[in-house]
Amino acid sequence: MTGAPSPKRRRDLTVAVAAGAFACGMLGAAYAAVPLYQMFCQVTGYGGTTQRAEAASERVVDSEVLVRFDANASKSVPWAFQPIEREIRVKLGETRQTSYRVVNRSDKPVTAQATYNVTPEAAGVYFNKITCFCFTEQTLQPGESRDMDVIFYVDPAMLDSEDLTGLPAITLSYTFFPVDTPAPVASAPSEAGKTETTNEL
Repeated sequence: MTGAPSPKRRRDLTVAVAAGAFACGMLGAAYAAVPLYQMFCQVTGYGGTTQRAEAASERVVDSEVLVRFDANASKSVPWAFQPIEREIRVKLGETRQTSYRVVNRSDKPVTAQATYNVTPEAAGVYFNKITCFCFTEQTLQPGESRDMDVIFYVDPAMLDSEDLTGLPAITLSYTFFPVDTPAPVASAPSEAGKTETTNEL
């Protein structure tokens, strides 16, 4: 007849179970870290992260702020990228639209995706984008150009921020980075295609 486990065996079993639970918890935390961090940045404006809005502001005030636009592309993205307007002055709460223009200067298709931020970082929580091309893959053919719109407003609540006294200029900055996409699988050539290829040789 088998007796009850010894105290040492119970202790070892408890430690093993606790270690396993800790490992599972750390794995789950690792998977959740990125979306949780993104959510945190969206809510707080941390790191110059802007807000996303579904509609225009319901409140517009006479106070104005200067908004500047900056454009960058990493060395591995052979694009000419620049804002159509370098800066505009907007009323707080006023919905405005501007555009960025991008041109693929290479001789091959290029896919890239833009990240963004605003400075000063404290302004991120007040900068609301209704339409934006950020985090959307953009593919340009050789020599192709494209205008990409940004629709935004600056929340009038910025007037109450102690960190933004005097309404300093806000800079909205985008940077394009390459996106690695797998090459499409070529379809099998048709019989007609084989015949045409043979005739050309």
